[in-house]
Amino acid sequence: MPISERRVTLQDLLPDAEFAQRRKAWRSELLPVKRLRRIELGPHCTFYFECFDTMLFQIQEMLLIEKGGAEQAPDELAAYNPLIPQGSELVATVMFEIDDPLRRQTILSRLGGVEDCFFLQVGGERIAGVPEGDVERTREDGKTSSVHFLRFPLKPEHIARFRDPATEILVGCGHERYSHLAGLSPATRAELSRDFA
Repeated sequence: MPISERRVTLQDLLPDAEFAQRRKAWRSELLPVKRLRRIELGPHCTFYFECFDTMLFQIQEMLLIEKGGAEQAPDELAAYNPLIPQGSELVATVMFEIDDPLRRQTILSRLGGVEDCFFLQVGGERIAGVPEGDVERTREDGKTSSVHFLRFPLKPEHIARFRDPATEILVGCGHERYSHLAGLSPATRAELSRDFA
């Protein structure tokens, strides 16, 4: 299947019993990939750049944990397939990870609209993250969600520069109360480059 049409299908899924047997080894194999796709942005925010392999594992996990079987599978495919990059983009789950509930409430209540402030910087050019439009992530009271789903659509020239080791690549947030930048390591850039056709 071409990378520009990559989707998890029912045929990709293992039966729960088989997945349960392979789960630990599969998680161990996936861990180095997930580490490279994880970027901390400031003290509370983490980018998790998704791909076919991370989404396939996530779908298998949901099916195993929730035990919905064949009836649940189409819903999981519909939920997670949109997070698989399609050859000219990067896709990230962005999470504000704050353990203390009161502190989390306070911080998130100050970050309304943050979903519109994330960007990828390729050299000197910023590419705005496009939030998934499935649900509104900022409530009327100004509190944002702790989880956001973003696409970074890239033109061919962006992809060429992304692959050039001399080009600086950053992820960032320009929200007035959460302004941070983080650079991508060469190993992370090489891993994310696999998402491009």
